[in-house]
Amino acid sequence: MKIVKLNATTSTNSYLRSYTKELNPDTDVLVWTVEQRSGRGQRGAFWEAQPGKNLTFSVFKRIEALSLDRSFYITMATSLAVFEVLEQLGLQQLSVKWPNDILAGRSKICGILIESVIRKDLTAVIIGIGLNVNQVQFSRAPRATSIALETGRYFDLEEILDLLIQKFYTFVARIVSGDFEALKAEYEQKLFRRDKASTFEDPSGNRFTGIIKEVSKTGKLIVQLEDELYKAFDLKELKLLY
Repeated sequence: MKIVKLNATTSTNSYLRSYTKELNPDTDVLVWTVEQRSGRGQRGAFWEAQPGKNLTFSVFKRIEALSLDRSFYITMATSLAVFEVLEQLGLQQLSVKWPNDILAGRSKICGILIESVIRKDLTAVIIGIGLNVNQVQFSRAPRATSIALETGRYFDLEEILDLLIQKFYTFVARIVSGDFEALKAEYEQKLFRRDKASTFEDPSGNRFTGIIKEVSKTGKLIVQLEDELYKAFDLKELKLLY
């Protein structure tokens, strides 16, 4: 893996997309920035990160022999990799908020944004990760937390980055070996609010009650509704209120 470190950029995902489009690299590339000025999350959300205190990086990962309809397994693998590293660092009450936010308790500690690179077929993915490490005050994200806030300790960013890279490739190897069912089961076991009655909101602002049961192989959330009907939702079709 080639690692590119920047002092500042708008978004590591945007930078990496331009970088790989120009160079068309044969190897994986990681772009890490000290300051990310316009970090993006799911649904176009802003990602708050004080310069030098958190990990904001993106990985260009070539995908071989993985069909487009199985691309969500990359999301599962990345989420599980971050989850296990945080467990290793001593964090508790961790969960995965579908599709790919990591929570400590009810507070967000990590956001993941995955974008597909399609050239005739699924060629690669760009995986953007924002992990709150040493930041202890959040002015624009009141539900955010960090490793430092959860553990009372400060950490070396490069050491955590190395742990994440190692763990990520462990899970990538499982995808390559076809360990899909076990990955899906592990991901579902860690889902926030799974098997609990929860309140959701649709794009029109209508609220309804349902129970998260599982995810489909393509990444849709399977929710049991009040009439016992099971329905699959994609990211734009509902918001979990908690």
